[in-house]
Amino acid sequence: MAFAIKAEIPDPRAPAFSFVAQKTMYGGKHIAEGDTVFLFASENEGGQGLIARGVVSSARATAKKRGIARQTPRVSVVIRRTALVKRPLGRSELKRFSDWNDGQPQTELNFKFYRQATNKIVGISDQAAEFLSGFF
Repeated sequence: MAFAIKAEIPDPRAPAFSFVAQKTMYGGKHIAEGDTVFLFASENEGGQGLIARGVVSSARATAKKRGIARQTPRVSVVIRRTALVKRPLGRSELKRFSDWNDGQPQTELNFKFYRQATNKIVGISDQAAEFLSGFF
């Protein structure tokens, strides 16, 4: 399974990225060393969307806090960049893909990243991973 992360990324050209206690959704909590990850610089944080592809160097689940009944699983990951994006893909390009049941990879990405605009790690389908690979 491939993954995608949307987060604040101050230096999109860095050779590696470290994310601490990132929220996970849609299977994102299963991210593990060796997995492929597509990195999106959050537009809410001044980013431009898809910026890079990488491989997980380490992944560690963050312990849940005591006394809180419902908690979103969180994971800390280090990702080694393997490629930089060659053409843009972000909120503006995905916005029109809003028929949640059409099965298109663009719609999957729009739903998982922009329907709820928080930063997060998500699991993505093979079809979405193949689509994203075309940007490198």
